[in-house]
Amino acid sequence: MPDRTLRNCRVLVVEDEYMLADELTMELGDAGAVVIGPAGTLEDALALIEAEPKIDGAILDVNLRGVLVFPAADVLAGRNVPIIFTTGYDAGVFPMRFDHVHRCEKPISIMCVTEAIGLVIHG
Repeated sequence: MPDRTLRNCRVLVVEDEYMLADELTMELGDAGAVVIGPAGTLEDALALIEAEPKIDGAILDVNLRGVLVFPAADVLAGRNVPIIFTTGYDAGVFPMRFDHVHRCEKPISIMCVTEAIGLVIHG
């Protein structure tokens, strides 16, 4: 992915697996993004969303230590922030309002996730 794709884009990372969050943060940073987070809990994600006036896109792990991330996704959707989900769940877990949201199935490829967030940010 060319660096310009995510250069200066503010990307929220919500992921409770430390190693995966670290890899995503590094890869996004290498692509020129400004990483917000990572947040490992729904509460932390909501606090970051509230504190950040500008978020260009978000990568959301669906299951955060047994808590579903959909409340954070709703807040982001209300702000028209493009999101992608990382998940091991099948489509039946997702509320219909998120049918259109891109999903990266776990185990994920870090490169696929960074490419996907670039696509949803830039349409």
